[in-house]
Amino acid sequence: MRVRPLGLGIIAPGLKDWSYATAVLRGDQHYEHETLQAPPPARLTPNERRRATLATKLALEAARQATAAAGLAGQDLGSVFASADGDMALIDSMCRAIYEHQQPPSPTVFQNSVHNAVAGYWSIATGCRQASTSVAAGDSSFAAGLLEAATQVACKRAAVLLVAFDVPAPILLSPHRPFSCAFACALLLAPAADGDEGATIKLNLDAAAAEQPETAMADEKLETLRIGNPAARALPLLAAIASARATPVLLPYWPELRLVADLEPAR
Repeated sequence: MRVRPLGLGIIAPGLKDWSYATAVLRGDQHYEHETLQAPPPARLTPNERRRATLATKLALEAARQATAAAGLAGQDLGSVFASADGDMALIDSMCRAIYEHQQPPSPTVFQNSVHNAVAGYWSIATGCRQASTSVAAGDSSFAAGLLEAATQVACKRAAVLLVAFDVPAPILLSPHRPFSCAFACALLLAPAADGDEGATIKLNLDAAAAEQPETAMADEKLETLRIGNPAARALPLLAAIASARATPVLLPYWPELRLVADLEPAR
């Protein structure tokens, strides 16, 4: 199964957008972990912007970058949103409301807590009525989302937007899911055909590759970022795209499987 990346987006500590991240991921610029600034989702109404959580802000910004780079309208795209644990701050808030105050959570908190809440905000922001899928597969969530998006591209023969995001948990949940930072990225994927001159990604589930380690980042700080957030498992593939380097990227999927993303650079 082959797909073609049309546009990319990223927002993470020290990686404010894809244009800036490209130089870092190619090794042309030194990576420095910096405080993450999440921009408000400009396309949402003021009321919706106030309700938007960090997860929503990051995911929508990455999606905005990817669609803008491809010159495509978000309202016309099917989408896949991948997150290992969703918004754990809201889960914490609901549990506290029920346990400490013996009352149900507020409608706003409950509305934002469902796993497809971010996809809903994207739909509101863009006016999109196309199908959207939200997936969760633990630390393999990026690979699961990539495989789902590529499958949809192959079946529909149309572009699909993949957005992967995860944010740290509050203090009581953090020991159980210790994320080092927040991270979001987006890939706008389209069908690939023989003779395409642009870069393509060939995907394959490989049991034999499960005996090999997943692809890591050469830069120690970027590797810390990669292993510190499930969505950041995307970094080796993003680095291969940024470097236009023909290489297989081994992504974690199941214990007995690797998802191999084989990048073929533009001709």
